[in-house]
Amino acid sequence: MSIAFRVLLIIAAVWAFLFVINEVRKAKLQISDSLPWFFFMAIFVILALFPQIAIFFASLLGIQSPVNLVFLFIIGILIIRTFKLTLRVSQLDTKIRELAQRSAIERTDEADREKETEKH
Repeated sequence: MSIAFRVLLIIAAVWAFLFVINEVRKAKLQISDSLPWFFFMAIFVILALFPQIAIFFASLLGIQSPVNLVFLFIIGILIIRTFKLTLRVSQLDTKIRELAQRSAIERTDEADREKETEKH
């Protein structure tokens, strides 16, 4: 891995760290949602500071260049993250639908009760 790429990894990790911290401070991002990003950035810094880790795993997996391993790692992490977010959105959609149905039932029950009291 070239020095320029290693420096770029560190700069990107520091920038992302500051960005995530800023979003947590603004209450746009929950701390629990920021933890995977901190882990992701820590791995960037470790790979930048100790490129022999990337070199070892690249040779172990038969990948020509350690940089390709880093890109593959990034893509893999992003795919996993996207899948987890898709699951979360699906769960939230289900909860919203259930809440809307409950609310509609409660409004219907309330309207029926009002009609009953008006009759008497």
